[in-house]
Amino acid sequence: MYRTKLFISFICIIVVLTGVPKIITAQPSDAILKVRQRFLDADINTLTFHNIDEIFETRRVPTAGPVWDIPQKLTPLDFTYLYDGKNIPAADFAERTYTNALLIIKDDKIIFEQYLNQTNEETHFLSMSMAKSFTSVLVGMAIADGDIQSVNDPVTKYIPELKESGYAGVTIRQALMMRSGCNWDERYDFEKATPMSELHDGAIVENRIRFTSAALPLKSIYPPGKHFNYSTVETGVLGWVVERAVNKPLEEYMAERWWKRAGMQSYGFWIADGKPGVGRVVNGMGFNAVLRDYGRIGLMMLHNGKANDQQLLNQEWVRESTIPEKENEPIYQGTELGYQYQWWTLTDSDSYIALGLQGQYIYIDPSTGTVVVKLSYFPPGEIKAENETIAFLRAVSKWRP
Repeated sequence: MYRTKLFISFICIIVVLTGVPKIITAQPSDAILKVRQRFLDADINTLTFHNIDEIFETRRVPTAGPVWDIPQKLTPLDFTYLYDGKNIPAADFAERTYTNALLIIKDDKIIFEQYLNQTNEETHFLSMSMAKSFTSVLVGMAIADGDIQSVNDPVTKYIPELKESGYAGVTIRQALMMRSGCNWDERYDFEKATPMSELHDGAIVENRIRFTSAALPLKSIYPPGKHFNYSTVETGVLGWVVERAVNKPLEEYMAERWWKRAGMQSYGFWIADGKPGVGRVVNGMGFNAVLRDYGRIGLMMLHNGKANDQQLLNQEWVRESTIPEKENEPIYQGTELGYQYQWWTLTDSDSYIALGLQGQYIYIDPSTGTVVVKLSYFPPGEIKAENETIAFLRAVSKWRP
């Protein structure tokens, strides 16, 4: 009892002298920094990809109100898909392609749902670059609200700090198309010393710098609009534009304008590049959500921007952002993919995909009312699983359960 009273007296003295108790906020330990550096690695990514909030600085996107219900009509995967000259049972697909969770929706009903590797309905999965497509949605919402006047606005109208960079003269539309012409080399061999690895370590791992600071020194090496160059920095610039246009942090805007109104079942959250008041969200790769909420994003796009009985995104924006211009499909030789406003498109179909590093997919096929979400843990650089997934997605569209 005496010790308890002494401790309380000590706390009271601190409050009197300082106004509030002193709370020491620890910096990431060496152990956490090592996990951050290695979270993509094949030997641990089956777990790190769904435990991001225990590893990184994050910002939450809360939900609100009744959940947008998706009816279920569960069905076995009783079809095959053709890959590498073989007909493969669809039931084998998840294990063959490093899957953590798989969701198939047809005609607005969940017909298949599978969780693997210590995951369940409450697990929040990392989207990787699917977040680029979500950024495109937020740009479309800001334009609909009049906060951004047009995709033809120059980026520097909202971010004058970039007037001396290669982004001078670049429009929002050109950035959406990954055609700024800036000299960014997108590569993921982080063990090598490159501008990308320096940015990854400085912003995401150590939180010393802001991710979008990489845009400031970039130079223009192609005329804007002429050359496709995939760049997470470019998407970071688009998120920066949205924040400036709406005058609030991206996570707050996303919650108010989209997440709370869409009837999402759980909160989402972003990886951030620093503590609150210092860092901002890494909007090109850092969003996390539960499996069914990714399915709700797919359904919103499938229904031309309508979610939870509300028109949250203009129909015109859905078409403009997902129907590729002729020269953009395929985007380069040897691929089945095209590109539009931060969405990948699939040749010889009306389908389009939010696609993330190491096997994260939201696939939407308007012609068959199909949405597929696949959340994976591909080993870095894994190509066979990527190709097999495309074959599976095409087969799901044709499947009539």
